[in-house]
Amino acid sequence: MRFVLILSVTLLVIILARLVWVQGINAATVANAAQQNREREEVIAPMRGSIEDRNGTTLAVSVDRYDLVIDQREQNEDIRRAKRDGSNGHERISWDQAIQELAKALDQDPEELAKKVRPQGDAKPKGYVVLAKSVTPEVRNEVREIGIPRLSSLLRSERQYPQGVIAGPLLGFVRNSEDQTSVVGAEGLELSQEDHLAGTAGSRKYEISADGVRIPVTEVEETPAVNGQDVILTIDSDINYVAQRAAEKKQAQFNAEWVSVIAMEVKTGKILAIGDSAELDPNDPGATAPEFRRSTSITRAFEPGSTGKAPIFAAALDQGVIKPTDEFTVPNKKTFTKETINDSLEHATYDMTAAGIFARSYNTGTVMVGNKMSKQTRYDYMRAFGLGTPIQVGLNGASAGQLAAPENWDRRQQYTTMFGQGYSQTVLHTASIFQTLANGGVRLSPSLIEGYRNDDGSVTKIPDPEEKRVVKESTSKEMLKIMESVVDFGTGYKEAIPGYRVGGKTGTGQAASAKGYDGYTYSFAGVAPLEDPQFVVVATMYRPKGNWKDFSVADTFTDVMSHTLNTFNVPPSTTKSEAYDVFVGKEQKKSW
Repeated sequence: MRFVLILSVTLLVIILARLVWVQGINAATVANAAQQNREREEVIAPMRGSIEDRNGTTLAVSVDRYDLVIDQREQNEDIRRAKRDGSNGHERISWDQAIQELAKALDQDPEELAKKVRPQGDAKPKGYVVLAKSVTPEVRNEVREIGIPRLSSLLRSERQYPQGVIAGPLLGFVRNSEDQTSVVGAEGLELSQEDHLAGTAGSRKYEISADGVRIPVTEVEETPAVNGQDVILTIDSDINYVAQRAAEKKQAQFNAEWVSVIAMEVKTGKILAIGDSAELDPNDPGATAPEFRRSTSITRAFEPGSTGKAPIFAAALDQGVIKPTDEFTVPNKKTFTKETINDSLEHATYDMTAAGIFARSYNTGTVMVGNKMSKQTRYDYMRAFGLGTPIQVGLNGASAGQLAAPENWDRRQQYTTMFGQGYSQTVLHTASIFQTLANGGVRLSPSLIEGYRNDDGSVTKIPDPEEKRVVKESTSKEMLKIMESVVDFGTGYKEAIPGYRVGGKTGTGQAASAKGYDGYTYSFAGVAPLEDPQFVVVATMYRPKGNWKDFSVADTFTDVMSHTLNTFNVPPSTTKSEAYDVFVGKEQKKSW
């Protein structure tokens, strides 16, 4: 009895000493440890912003989905939950009943689900087991009502693209984040606009009891998430659809490597459509070859051919070294400093106007015009039109093309650069050049993004595009008349649109590879209506196959330009053509 008494007193002293230590000396430390053991912190994922066209059509949107996970540790023999019949009070159910209800909600096999919910046999309980992925909010709420302890839901943002392939290479696609808790941009606008779309994550802190259930009377500390901004594009999805279908049709017709169509507003530089023949469905990007997961209009540079004559003629007019009616004697072949320049088709020697040389797209005559300026002057104008510099519209992978400095041009390159060979550019460069010529000589930086919609509904507009005068307004007016000559009397006669005055330039360029020039690029860049230019449309076909005499993008251009004019209710032209004569004298119908 004395031994038991001494032992009891000793234990009592130890307990009292421990109480003094815990409650008095080390109270704060112990309280903090207990607090940390009870506290849990959840990450509140922000909603990823949408991508919309100029009319509010949704092109990319995030929807709430949840992953359901369970902690298998410390599971009691039964489950206590609120009654599900709507009455007050609680009830106890078995794990088997809970699993049956869970299997029904998730549409899973109960036996297989039981293996995930509870450790089987002598298996060690796991702290994190995924029961289901990407369930809807409705399913998640139904599961939570079952009352299974330590079962939690992790918010996921699932990306959907309601318009499918429309503007797919522009939109890009997403991938799972490194921690697998969200999605991040992987390509296209989804990648380049990640900082705007992603938003900022928030957090929620609360206390739980020993069985893992949140203690309802405790304080919840919450930092709300900031949702991502919606990106509003300049694109019109209807016009983009037409441009895309026209590009696909042309690619299939001639089995071309790719076809691209761009539509742009003249007076704003805003891009209305970028149609690529290679389809990319952002819902299934793996179905598209990697080289076509970006827009060829922006990433692929090529030698433009005769559309490249436009900057040269504009420079000559701007410098005052020619007038549209100046006369030239133009042979089919001519030698300049030991370099022989040929036209694509043999023709008789003609007495022509400068405008006629452009309309019939003769290389020999173009060199005669270009030779009236120095190499440096021509180069400076080409640079001013944007060549040799990538055009940034909010997409990654923009190509600058290649434009060597004039001191590096070889004996032949000093001539070929006058008619679109010996340098390269993208389809977007071509569109920008003709926007400049149609906009009174003022170049506006092309834009694809209209602005950003904030979480409160306000819209942050992007700054106005950079303006740069490249040629005089009088030069622009003369170039429009010369481009009208192309459609009325020259190589662009197939690009005429009934009721509208149309001007532009055809282009046929040799396509280079490691083997040399072994293919062709066909283009048309056009403007309408000429009395008050509103739109530029550029259609380009790269490396078509078949008989070269059949190659044409005329119907591609007319389909897209006609649809664009109709979409914006542009009335037909009421003024007469101002096209210049092609030949000197009265006779204007001569053999090609």
